[in-house]
Amino acid sequence: MADRALRGSGLGSKSHADPSGVELAPRQEVGFDCPKDHHFTVVFSEEADLPTTWECPRCGEVARRSDGAEPEVKETKAPRTHWDMLRERRSIEELEDLLAERLGEIRGEDR
Repeated sequence: MADRALRGSGLGSKSHADPSGVELAPRQEVGFDCPKDHHFTVVFSEEADLPTTWECPRCGEVARRSDGAEPEVKETKAPRTHWDMLRERRSIEELEDLLAERLGEIRGEDR
């Protein structure tokens, strides 16, 4: 086993690969401004969807893009309530009839 060991390079040594001929992907820098007047840039791929906010590396506050891009406002639907789902299945007349029937049973009119 000792005859197969690499000699002359230790753990953590630099790569022997030649960096020439390596073409990096196209990149872009995006600036961000923190509410505490910190300015920083983040490098993104040109194909990436750019975020409108980023956490400030100095203070942790939410920073907004320097170019003024605002987040898209998404339309939100109001949550469906129990009443909404009930009204999809029954009309007001049907509900009134059911209520009168149940109240009659509770009052003991059918006995």
